Amino acid sequence: MSVKIEESWKAALAGEFEQPYFQAITAFLKREITAGKAIYPPGPLIFNAFNTTPFDEVKVVILGQDPYIKPGEAMGLSFSVPKGVAIPPSLRNIYKELEEDLGCAPPNHGDLTAWAAQGVFLLNAALTVEKGNSNSHAKIGWHNFTDAVIKTLSDKRDGLVFMLWGNFAKQKAALIDPFKHLVLEAAHPSPLAGGAFGGCQHFSKANEFLENNGKMAIQWCL
Repeated sequence: MSVKIEESWKAALAGEFEQPYFQAITAFLKREITAGKAIYPPGPLIFNAFNTTPFDEVKVVILGQDPYIKPGEAMGLSFSVPKGVAIPPSLRNIYKELEEDLGCAPPNHGDLTAWAAQGVFLLNAALTVEKGNSNSHAKIGWHNFTDAVIKTLSDKRDGLVFMLWGNFAKQKAALIDPFKHLVLEAAHPSPLAGGAFGGCQHFSKANEFLENNGKMAIQWCL
């Protein structure tokens, strides 16, 4: 697996790609593909979040757990699906909160590329998954890599917003300096959380913080 990743990220994460754990990820994925297993997202989209949102342009980080497991859904951006694909339940609840928080009419698609292009870094903790098998790549080394990504953002950037939804994401708060960044925590937007995500107002809080730190607000309405 040759890593094709945007240059500013390559510089910021210099050394991580040479680590034994990263070599192990590469070897694992090659074996799985050779064995005929379907891996999502497709190879060119594994680093889509990095390639769409350069390191120096990140303003907001939204952390997901791992990619969608059905054909055609995973696109390398957490919570996002390509246009023409049914909107997943968690994303529907995100749209519902956006409507309550900022009055955004829910779009008829689930493609969040427009957010990523504005500096919303849509990171999954594991960047790949086996078809039909959630969390199947959670222990192959990706968490070492994405933990390094989160810590690097915390250390080398100032005034970012980290949105941590659900207990898994909240554990990553330990990697983030709360004196330099805004850390927003909420229940997961999944229907399994019983609507506890609603009312978190993370999107308006993020924009207020960005503007107070001299940055352009995110146009959340799609």
